[in-house]
Amino acid sequence: MSASRFFSDNAAPVHPAVMEAMAAANRVDTAYDGDALSGALDAAFSDLFETECEALWIATGTAANSVILAHFTRPWQGIFCHQEAHIEVDECGAPGFYAGGAKLMTLPGDGAKIDLAALESALAGIRRDVHQVQPAAISITNATEYGLAWRPDEVAAVGDVARAHGLKLHMDGARFANALAFLDCAPADATWRAGVDALSFGFTKNGAMMAEAMVFFGGSGGAGLRELKKRGGHLLSKGRFVAAQIHAMLRDDLWRANARAANAGAAALAGACGERLLYPVEANELFVRLSAEEAARLRAAGFDFYDWGEGAARLVVSWDQDAAAVAAFAGAIAAL
Repeated sequence: MSASRFFSDNAAPVHPAVMEAMAAANRVDTAYDGDALSGALDAAFSDLFETECEALWIATGTAANSVILAHFTRPWQGIFCHQEAHIEVDECGAPGFYAGGAKLMTLPGDGAKIDLAALESALAGIRRDVHQVQPAAISITNATEYGLAWRPDEVAAVGDVARAHGLKLHMDGARFANALAFLDCAPADATWRAGVDALSFGFTKNGAMMAEAMVFFGGSGGAGLRELKKRGGHLLSKGRFVAAQIHAMLRDDLWRANARAANAGAAALAGACGERLLYPVEANELFVRLSAEEAARLRAAGFDFYDWGEGAARLVVSWDQDAAAVAAFAGAIAAL
């Protein structure tokens, strides 16, 4: 694929180490998730997060988010999330579908981070009776839909509210690796130590072919989880190939190295964008002011990216884009 591609990290190539791991898994083994690679995920994630974890592979981020939230809610309950959260805007109603009708209860907040005061106000306004939807969970995204990283203390503030109201806290980590690469903290600090009950740990955007992990902390997984996954059509018969991808990404911290490479490219582009930036660049996404004419000029020069509403664009740097490709795009933006 062309190095001038900056529209989505979903389109990036698969890392060679992941391909090698899948080839090595191409042998007879137990079907579904009874194989050795699937069985070793709990230990691998427990080592990474410095606590006992229950971890299951799944093929898509939408399924990871939806199965976790369905596990945490009953059909008549609700899930607080940002009004621009992926689960609200980009998952075609999947969380409600998997949860049998559970309601997404949206909140405002700068940069797609839930505003804590708005969350507290919404909770205070719910009558505790049978006539109103009762919340069961909160979902936050790290990095957010605008590429901002939740600091551990920010996550902990939401975690405190969740515990005070008996709610589960879910983190959509489609770009968790990029957030951690920016924060340079232990994975535990941004998750369970801050009150997160479950993480959708994304690998597909960061070098895998199609692999995400549902990671449960503090015994929040357990009974019913595998049934939800099976009932939703996500128990692949040859699941060892998904598990193999995850192990390859975890080995020698490849997930973090890939994220750092993507973040570094985004930081280089940010320098060329200057005052065009709509948000600080804290992961591998940039949101910039760009007129229709300027966007057309960049596309005519061979660069591809998403328009993001009128007069704006989203630029995404992938793990595989080298410095020369990023520098060429930065030069084209600076020359506008």
